[in-house]
Amino acid sequence: MEATSINTTDDVVTFLIEQHVRIRELFAQVEQAPTAEQREQKFYELRRLLAVHETAEEAIIHPRFRREVHDGADIIEARLEEENKAKRQLADIEAVDINSPEFDAKLAALRDGVLAHAEHEEHEEFNRLRSQLEPNELERLRNAVKFAEAMAPTRPHPGVESASANLLVGPFAAMMDRAKDAISKPRTK
Repeated sequence: MEATSINTTDDVVTFLIEQHVRIRELFAQVEQAPTAEQREQKFYELRRLLAVHETAEEAIIHPRFRREVHDGADIIEARLEEENKAKRQLADIEAVDINSPEFDAKLAALRDGVLAHAEHEEHEEFNRLRSQLEPNELERLRNAVKFAEAMAPTRPHPGVESASANLLVGPFAAMMDRAKDAISKPRTK
């Protein structure tokens, strides 16, 4: 199962919150994996979901929130800083042996930052977006997010947090990421 395969008929907020739940589950699964192969597989799923989820938020949700909500720009700037930090941490952790204590420490730091970021989004951004937009618009945004995720890079790209940067760099990065994934995807038994 692909990490982004979350089926919902609800709006974009519900869809993104369901992905946050899956991210929490994947962090726990990486930490508790009984074998190196399972740990590698779960980390692969986690990295992929984090990458496509953040790209879609940066391309679709954050710009819309900035336009629709009175103090949206300030809130989005804080979220983008958190996302950039997480992307740097995620890129850094990929260079570490998955069975090392260093990986465990870096994963714990990443988890803490990502989960705090998810809480900020849910309480400061998603709730307000839901109150500002009509249900049919939230459903259309869900479709736009799903489309953006299908085209998004599958690996972290620190420094690419704006909608314009994602449009410029995203397609090339996505193509390269998917080629790397095809070569390095963990085998499942």
